[in-house]
Amino acid sequence: MNTKLSLFCVLGCLVAGSVLAENWPRFRGATGQGLSGETNLPLEWNPEKNIAWKTEIPGEGWSSPIVWGDRVFVTTTTENNTQCRVLAVDRSSGRVLWNTEVFPLEPLRKESRNSYATPTPVTDGEKVYAVFGNGSVVALGMDGKVAWTNHDVAFYSRHGLGSSPVLYENLLIMPYDGSNRIGDAGNWPQVSDEEKLGWQIPWDQSLIIALDTKTGERVWKGERGMSRIAHVTPLILDVDGQDQLISPAGDRIQGFDLQTGERLWSVYSQGEGVTPSPAYGDGLLFTASGFERTTLRTVRLKGAKGEVTDTHIAWEQRKGVPNQPSLIYLQPHVYAITDGGIVTCYQAQDGEIVYQERVGGNHSASPVHADGKFYFLSEDGETTVVQSGPDFKILAKNSLGERCQASIAISQGNLFIRTEKNLYCIGE
Repeated sequence: MNTKLSLFCVLGCLVAGSVLAENWPRFRGATGQGLSGETNLPLEWNPEKNIAWKTEIPGEGWSSPIVWGDRVFVTTTTENNTQCRVLAVDRSSGRVLWNTEVFPLEPLRKESRNSYATPTPVTDGEKVYAVFGNGSVVALGMDGKVAWTNHDVAFYSRHGLGSSPVLYENLLIMPYDGSNRIGDAGNWPQVSDEEKLGWQIPWDQSLIIALDTKTGERVWKGERGMSRIAHVTPLILDVDGQDQLISPAGDRIQGFDLQTGERLWSVYSQGEGVTPSPAYGDGLLFTASGFERTTLRTVRLKGAKGEVTDTHIAWEQRKGVPNQPSLIYLQPHVYAITDGGIVTCYQAQDGEIVYQERVGGNHSASPVHADGKFYFLSEDGETTVVQSGPDFKILAKNSLGERCQASIAISQGNLFIRTEKNLYCIGE
């Protein structure tokens, strides 16, 4: 892995007194697993309490905020979803530093709960990289000026685009797990077999693209083989001494060579519309399979090569598995929250349920963890704070009273929450 960038992000970029403060440079933080090492974070808040600032974000978008140094970045679409924009907000004051229109967009079919600015941007501290609903990519300098754009992929998915890009060394990597476009999309059951390709029927057109971060030109293309629609943001892990891109999709869990895009191994995992990003620990990859026989499927990564469905699945569990929120691993447990607000703690080694408790609400956002606490953000804007460990305990419930689907970011002692219309900085 890019060791310098990884350690820099995980350990933090700012030291204030004895407090170590972290960046949150991509979807689900520096490790991509929703984990923060920060302490002394806010426990309680509401619209009148413990709000450092609140800034209106124009347009529509469900990308999660990211933070680097003194800046928070989000994406959005405006003008009836025909203009794609990237915004930088001052972390201390909430003032919008710049709001750059990057390219136009032709709105195509998507699920109503999705947006055309759902992919969360990523930054290396030099540029900010963002992807929008048509598959187009932009890189901007920290001054908000466009460095390059790439329109190579004309993306279409019946669901829209939900995956987020990741960085590795000089590569920006983005999965495109879409479906067949045949014009105006029909509604079930008036849908042809041709339109079901990639959605209900597996196809071989899903791609993973790596671009040069300096120029925006394509470096390699990874091919999945037969798969279906997905919205999973990949992980980058060391497997048997080699960095790999771990990228689940519809019907598939796969590993790819980061230098060439070659597919190294594959596991069959039935399901389409796969959204939860995986978690990893102690040699095990924890995944949720999306819709159709929703299953928590755990894969042993050591020695995986070729088709390993029959040899490398460690265990499976069907109780308490989410369709949308991502998983979190904290040794020796795996934690999940269902779309309907049920939190489950599993034994990581065998999938046995430690506890299963309801926190309520509907959930799309992926949970985050810091300082012995989970933060579960519901769609009605209520964050339930739960202590980590084998004993379930709710520590606080905090409501902003606004619709939420983006995931929380944690940086420099604050929580950053994007609602339907606003960006909040929680804490001092």
